[in-house]
Amino acid sequence: MRVMIFAKTSPEYENMAQGSGTGRGAESIDRFHDELVGAGILLATGKLEPSSKGARVRFDGPKRTVVDGPFTEAKELVGGFWLWQVRSLDEAIEWLKRAPFEGGDFEVRPVHDAGPSGS
Repeated sequence: MRVMIFAKTSPEYENMAQGSGTGRGAESIDRFHDELVGAGILLATGKLEPSSKGARVRFDGPKRTVVDGPFTEAKELVGGFWLWQVRSLDEAIEWLKRAPFEGGDFEVRPVHDAGPSGS
């Protein structure tokens, strides 16, 4: 099964975190990524730019509304992600518990495999 892990952030933190990703913490996460790759689990990963560089598109019947970031009304935002191939949700959780973070909130969700048509 494939699972998506969302790294949560807040509007306040996402701007402070710009430029981070160097030093001892980055080395630890690089080692963790190497373990995931070696185990055949890691399919994709990425750190997202702040919401100020993004947009939302709202659908309301035939109407489409574009809202430019930042999304300061949001309590939580997605700051990054992993896409993993695992045998079970429990396995994904066990791997995530090994991640070298000292704080943060992460959400693990199975990817719905709808088949070749994607619906």
